[in-house]
Amino acid sequence: MAAAARAAGRRRPDRWFAGYALDLDGTTYLGEALLPGAAETVAALRLRGRPVVFLSNNPLHTRADYAAKLTRLGIPTPPEDVVNSSWVLVRHLQRTAPGARLFVIGEPSAQRELAEAGFRLVDRAAEVDIVVACFDRTFDYRKLQIAFDAIRAGARFVATNRDAYCPTPEGGLPDCGAIVAAVEAATGHRVDEVVGKPSPIMGAALLERLGTPPPDSLMVGDRLETDVAMGRAAGMVTALVLTGVTTALAAEAADPAPDFVLDRLDQLLPA
Repeated sequence: MAAAARAAGRRRPDRWFAGYALDLDGTTYLGEALLPGAAETVAALRLRGRPVVFLSNNPLHTRADYAAKLTRLGIPTPPEDVVNSSWVLVRHLQRTAPGARLFVIGEPSAQRELAEAGFRLVDRAAEVDIVVACFDRTFDYRKLQIAFDAIRAGARFVATNRDAYCPTPEGGLPDCGAIVAAVEAATGHRVDEVVGKPSPIMGAALLERLGTPPPDSLMVGDRLETDVAMGRAAGMVTALVLTGVTTALAAEAADPAPDFVLDRLDQLLPA
């Protein structure tokens, strides 16, 4: 494992990019602590005038919440520099389904964002236009039954993300992917849209906020199947860090491989 990590770590950028997108959980921080080199890396990028946008598939908090956390941990950040799955979900539904009645499998923060955006939240299956699945630590059989009845009656099924779990210092928490799998198994209906990473919906929102050409933009994350896959699909250069979900052996076996594999975030900076 150590030898693989050293080999992977040698593939690091040798130039500066026009813009940088950094995943949060497992890349910039883990739990309530910044990962090694994170603050110094972001400071160095900003000093050179490079825009930095932070991403998260986790809808448990708003953009303002994530910006406040980064600021508290030592990376001063405005909410506008955060792109998370609940914000992308609201934006997408406002454009594609204005006025839709939603049954939201999600925690209060996600429900509040959707309600404040003008959507009517309902829990009677006959009234539901769209079932929305988010990371929800209160998911129970009642919610599964409502989703089952609504989708079987013709409601669309949309999810923030398909991450199986979210990394934590203790190991991880079952994420939205587990909820999506339960609803799919019960209904026999595949989720119609996923708006978070690796969706092109989130990729487009990221690039719009970053404002730099995709070939000169670097997407950095700890997951091959979300961060790296989305960056590649969006035409960006990709970098995988080994501080989160993906192991060095998995990184070495990846096909196609990320452009760079780094032991820690500060290896983004050219030597």
